[in-house]
Amino acid sequence: MTGPRFASFTAPSSYWQASRAPRYSLLFALPLLAFYQVLAVWLAAGPRSVRNGADVILQGLFTAVAGRWGPPLFMICLIGGGLWLVARDTRAHGSRLKSRVFLGMLAESLLLALAFGIVVGGVTSGVLGLLQTLALAPVAGLDWWTRLMVSLGAGIYEELLFRVLLVTGLAAAARTLLGWTPFAAGITATLLGAAIFSAFHYIGPYGDRLQVYSFVFRMIAGLFFSGLYLLRGFGITAWTHALYDVSLLLLS
Repeated sequence: MTGPRFASFTAPSSYWQASRAPRYSLLFALPLLAFYQVLAVWLAAGPRSVRNGADVILQGLFTAVAGRWGPPLFMICLIGGGLWLVARDTRAHGSRLKSRVFLGMLAESLLLALAFGIVVGGVTSGVLGLLQTLALAPVAGLDWWTRLMVSLGAGIYEELLFRVLLVTGLAAAARTLLGWTPFAAGITATLLGAAIFSAFHYIGPYGDRLQVYSFVFRMIAGLFFSGLYLLRGFGITAWTHALYDVSLLLLS
């Protein structure tokens, strides 16, 4: 009588596979989006009307097509498309969502965020042959709440732009237009995407001052997040990124 129970526990619906599925991964990322948007609306008036750069790029694409209707259209597509994927995945598996999976994903993201600085910083120091600590210096003119909003936006929007859209798009273009194998296209897209992700942090009025260490650190971070996205899905990657940025904010 214990056979079926044991089989259901070790079946493909285990934590490691379920947490990558859209029904868990996208719903897990939804609070990040909500927190960011609430802060963005609250801080919209006056000098604190700053948004995460990746959010600006994505909304700008919709604004270029739909004008003033671009931002709401973007949000409708983002939330509507995500909920459609969640509903389709839930129907396909026909099982109720389990709260312990979400708790496990949160714990995993916390652990990965704690390990991120040590691992990526160590790799960067090894590559450059030096030891240096990368800290998130407070941006001039931005208060704590605005920097918190930007940090949360980094998790949701930078992962959406640079991992889901950019790396996937570059790999697809290399396969379709250049005839590359999936492996070669994936490696090249990941490396190029990581370089673009790093360079992105030095653009605009709030961009950082370009330094070799910080550029290499962020490029290796891009490789880390790309690998994490492929292995653990969007939700855990977004939360890991956001929690790491928030931890730097709290320590600054």
